Amino acid sequence: MGFTAKKAYLVLYNAASAVAWLTVLGRVAATLAYKKNTFFVPLVVDHFARVTQSFAVMEILHALTGVVPAPVFTTLMQVASRLFLMYAVTLPFPHLNASAWYSSMLCAWATTEIIRYTYFVFKQFGSVPGALHWLRYSAFLVLYPIGISSEVAMTLKALFGPASGEGFVYSSWYPYALGAVLLSYIPGSVVLYGHMLKQRRKYLGGEVKKEKKRQ
Repeated sequence: MGFTAKKAYLVLYNAASAVAWLTVLGRVAATLAYKKNTFFVPLVVDHFARVTQSFAVMEILHALTGVVPAPVFTTLMQVASRLFLMYAVTLPFPHLNASAWYSSMLCAWATTEIIRYTYFVFKQFGSVPGALHWLRYSAFLVLYPIGISSEVAMTLKALFGPASGEGFVYSSWYPYALGAVLLSYIPGSVVLYGHMLKQRRKYLGGEVKKEKKRQ
C-alpha cells in the first residue's frame, strides 16, 4: 500500500504535535535556565501549553473513528485528566502555576509527547529507530510517576488553597469536585500504568520474541 491520504494526515498531525510539545519543553527549559525561577515559566508557556494540550481531543476522535488502533477508554482517561488540569486547575488559579510542580508537570508531559508523536511519525514510514522504539515503551517508567505526582500536587494546592477560599465564587462546590477527581486518580492511575506496562511487555518483552521465532 502506498502513501495514502490517511498516512499523510497522520504524519502532519503527529509532526505538528511533536513540534508543539518541543516548543513547550524548550520554553520551560529556557526560562528556568535563564531566570532560574519557576515563577516566570507560566508567563511564557501557559497559554501555548493549554492550546497544545487542547488539540489532544483529536486523539479521542482518532480512536473513536478508527483512524488509529488506540483504545478509546484509556485515551479518553489520559486526555480528560490533562484537560482537567489545564482548565479546572491552572486556568482559574493562575498564581499556582508559579509552583515547581507546574514546571515538572509540563516537562513530563512534553517529553512524553515528543517521544510518542515522533515515534508515530516514523511508524507511518514503516521504520522506527531502535532507540526511539525503546524510549516509546520505557520512558513512561520515569515520566509517568513525575507527571501524575505533579498533577496531584497541583490539584491539592488548588483544593486546600484558593478553591476553598471565601473569595472564590464557586467555593461551595468546587472543592468537592476537585476531591472527586483526586479520588478517581487512584483507580485511574492503576489502569493507565497497567496499560502502559502491558504495552511494554508486548512490544519489548516476550511476546515480540515469540513472534520473531514464529517468523
